[in-house]
Amino acid sequence: MNMTSSSLLVKPIHLVPAQQRPTSPLSALLRKELRGDVLFDRAARGRYATDASIYQIMPVGVVVPRDQADLVRALDIARDQRVPVLARGAGTSQCGQTVGEALVIDTSKWLNNVVAFDAGARTVTVEPGIVLDHLNAWLRPHGLWFPVDVSTGAQCTIGGMAGNNSCGSRSIAYGNMVHNVLAIDAVLADGSDCHFGSLAQPVAAGRAEGILHGLRRIATRERGEIAERMPKVLRRVAGYNIDLFDCQNPRAYTDDGHANLAHILVGSEGTLACSRQLTLKLAPLPAHKVLGVVNFPTFYQAMDLTQHIVTLQPVAVELVDRTMIDLSMENPAFRPVVERALAGDPQAILLVEFAGDDRQALLAQLDRLAELMADLGLPGSVVKMPEEKAQKALWDVRKAGLNIMMSMKGDGKPVSFIEDCAVPLEHLAEYTRRLTEVFHKHETEGTWYAHASVGTLHVRPILDMRRDGALRMREIAEEAAELVREYKGAYSGEHGDGLCRGEWVAWQYGPRINAAFSEIKALFDPDNRFNPDKIVRPPRMDARENFRFAPGYAALPLTPALDWSAWNVRRDPMTGAETAPGTGNDSATHGLASAVEMCNNNGHCRKFDAGTMCPSYRVTKDEQHVTRGRANTLRLAVTGQLGTDGLASAEVKEALDLCVSCKGCKRDCPTGVDMAKFKIEARHAWTRRHGISLRERMVAFLPRYAPAPSRVPGLLALADRLPGVSGWIKRALGFAPQRSLPRFTAPFLAGRRSTATAAGSKADGREVLLFVDTFSNYMEPDNARAAQAVLEAAGYTVHFNTRAGERPLCCGRTFLAAGLVDQAKAEARRLLDTLRPFVERGVPVVGLEPSCLLSLRDEFLGYGYGDEARQLASLSFLFEEFLVRERQAGRLALPLRPLQVSEAIVHGHCHQKAFDAFTPVQTVLGWIPGLKVAPVESSCCGMAGSFGYEAEHFEASQAMAELSLLPAVRRRAGDAIVVADGTSCRHQIRDGAQAEPMHVARVLAMALEGGNHD
Repeated sequence: MNMTSSSLLVKPIHLVPAQQRPTSPLSALLRKELRGDVLFDRAARGRYATDASIYQIMPVGVVVPRDQADLVRALDIARDQRVPVLARGAGTSQCGQTVGEALVIDTSKWLNNVVAFDAGARTVTVEPGIVLDHLNAWLRPHGLWFPVDVSTGAQCTIGGMAGNNSCGSRSIAYGNMVHNVLAIDAVLADGSDCHFGSLAQPVAAGRAEGILHGLRRIATRERGEIAERMPKVLRRVAGYNIDLFDCQNPRAYTDDGHANLAHILVGSEGTLACSRQLTLKLAPLPAHKVLGVVNFPTFYQAMDLTQHIVTLQPVAVELVDRTMIDLSMENPAFRPVVERALAGDPQAILLVEFAGDDRQALLAQLDRLAELMADLGLPGSVVKMPEEKAQKALWDVRKAGLNIMMSMKGDGKPVSFIEDCAVPLEHLAEYTRRLTEVFHKHETEGTWYAHASVGTLHVRPILDMRRDGALRMREIAEEAAELVREYKGAYSGEHGDGLCRGEWVAWQYGPRINAAFSEIKALFDPDNRFNPDKIVRPPRMDARENFRFAPGYAALPLTPALDWSAWNVRRDPMTGAETAPGTGNDSATHGLASAVEMCNNNGHCRKFDAGTMCPSYRVTKDEQHVTRGRANTLRLAVTGQLGTDGLASAEVKEALDLCVSCKGCKRDCPTGVDMAKFKIEARHAWTRRHGISLRERMVAFLPRYAPAPSRVPGLLALADRLPGVSGWIKRALGFAPQRSLPRFTAPFLAGRRSTATAAGSKADGREVLLFVDTFSNYMEPDNARAAQAVLEAAGYTVHFNTRAGERPLCCGRTFLAAGLVDQAKAEARRLLDTLRPFVERGVPVVGLEPSCLLSLRDEFLGYGYGDEARQLASLSFLFEEFLVRERQAGRLALPLRPLQVSEAIVHGHCHQKAFDAFTPVQTVLGWIPGLKVAPVESSCCGMAGSFGYEAEHFEASQAMAELSLLPAVRRRAGDAIVVADGTSCRHQIRDGAQAEPMHVARVLAMALEGGNHD
């Protein structure tokens, strides 16, 4: 059955990068011959120069093939031009496999289709760029899944997993990639298109047959060395799988009992061939899962007792150490999840999962786990989690383990180079104890997590790679290697060889097998063009010229507009103690460069689940438009690798062009990369050098001139209804002709009492200040009227943000969008001064527009206003947040009546989601009797302030809305209302779905009035 994966995702829109200019004969030829993207500019190459490792090597250029024909043609051109080739998926490799001085071929954007599927045989054939979680989402309706469930499953590709021989949390039950790949169709270095599969079937005459004969010859010759030197552990992924092809003693990883020629490509890191499609073995989805979280008073006990836990035949036993527990507790999204899993104050926990079709049997397994731990001296140590929701939440924390570890502030970071050594379980505790002693000897600590079930623990010593990290890395690696040899383990147990472990292949296997690997490489790729310098003849792991922080790495001096000092800290790797903010070593940028460098390139931002992360990447699937790509662009810019313009460079402006400042990364990125804040800095730098356009000025100064159009709203409305006039005005200003313009009206705050008068009033503590933003004041005053009615019905005295004889107070957000930080700070200063009497009395400040009110809790803290700003932030609430707080405190009672509708479709503003403030919207709507509340699982609406108005962004804006929001609104029941608190969100819904969405305040006001909905 043939099919494509078009149902997985909305296909990306194709935006031609502005930097696509011929820079060499090779790029010109590729651009002429290919339909896909050809990227040779310095910023694009810089974005592909790194992966999730510590390395950075500039590629020759980048090709993003549109289809299989593009892929083959790119390989042909590279061969003719004698250019090395490096195939790449999501770029999540932690050892430097996907960086090199070669033509990078990125398959993740377009080569991501399901080619064939056989449910009865439980097989699927896919292109290499398909993401693991997307494949499993496609398979789920058929009751099947691909069970190599790595922690990066939301972003890693099947091709990359095969190249790495990935393993995953449940390999104790399902094995590694090599156990689950049935066949690979690949292009060889000479252009041959070969099928590699089970040797149960004859191999076609030609190149594949010759390769098989060569492999058998080498394997048979080295039989003794293989038996002597190959580690006898499940997790062993170094070098090539030569032990499969000894015809007298084959190791078969497939169910038919025959060796499989495809398995020589699995784990080869793209050094032998370029995969076009892969056929995979599937497994039935288990009907039920249960989870037991075992809490240990010492790390050593967790490691020592793992060998007993695996006798219960769990499908996973995963470690989370104390460092990861503590860092997770600092994340507001993770904290309640982790607290639920803890019993006492453990130094480590093990996540023990059982899966199967009999739920009662699985529950009995949990009981046996608790009994076992009691017998082993730890009664009451098991927290049982039989509920699927709780299990998923905790697994999400575990899967974010790498990113959580990398969220440490300071110059030292956990560094990957010995992190997946595998040892037999009976030696695991002693290995970890002795390795910890090695760390202490070198005055550092290690962070631990991952696969206790198979003796593979991800450990990362904390090192400062800008200074003495390389030297200490070498010393620690040598001592760790000796421990691995002593315990007869594998130095490379899961994440492959790449640049950081390539030189250890010869150490692990000895000179004869290492020479055999060179022969294998020559069999496939005699000219060494596929991903050279990996596995065979690799560089030293500590060759500093290959590091991201290479010799001479330094930030350009700059004075940022915002306060970044919290990122400029030092951290003691032994104690974890941090110095005071602003005392680290990033003096050149006052902490901004350190904040940018928090991105560890793991690619978590490339995920497509229901989170808020990176809507622009979701619609383009371009590395340039994902948080990681933007962070890399910023890092290259601030360190002079894109020239001397720094943040004011054209490359930075282009990379941030589709960033809608949704703050999704602020919440969803486990390392805390805040691209919205970076964009303010970049816009500020650009504006200072280049000025701003009339269109940008109109948006920025909207709060200043809004009173004028509000006096003649009828005239403006008439102009917008006249097609010729409206279209001419919009085009002249650079606005999208398809957009309706906002409608001005008489301001809500006109004639309201001022804060100066209200500040002296007394209301027995039942008073609030309703912060009426520019949009609610001049464009949608019904929202403010409704909020006032609800608050007064609840018994509160309501004050407003006005000053006698002056325009209303403003948050300054429109200035930030244009990079006018000084003007935004002035607005903040004005607001702080005026609200001081209220803040001193502890009066809550309640807002309606999420982006405006939450500026008081976010951007205001970066202006350098100290305690004043922090006190205001602590008293600032969105309307629905305030209502929920007051009801929980027993101070709120609203006489709400049923509405004449049955359902509310609710869209959350991005900033609500980023600040965990969307749940209160659903909560207050749930107070209305009989109303079903249905949240839309969506990312950004795509309007994003002025972004959706701008002509050049209209297509991207619409594509963001069409991902999930607009289709969900169109599918709503006939009487359902649409609720959206964001002004921009409502505008997008009106334009795109012809619906009339409402602010939650209006819905509550309707329920107060008896449910009338007109």
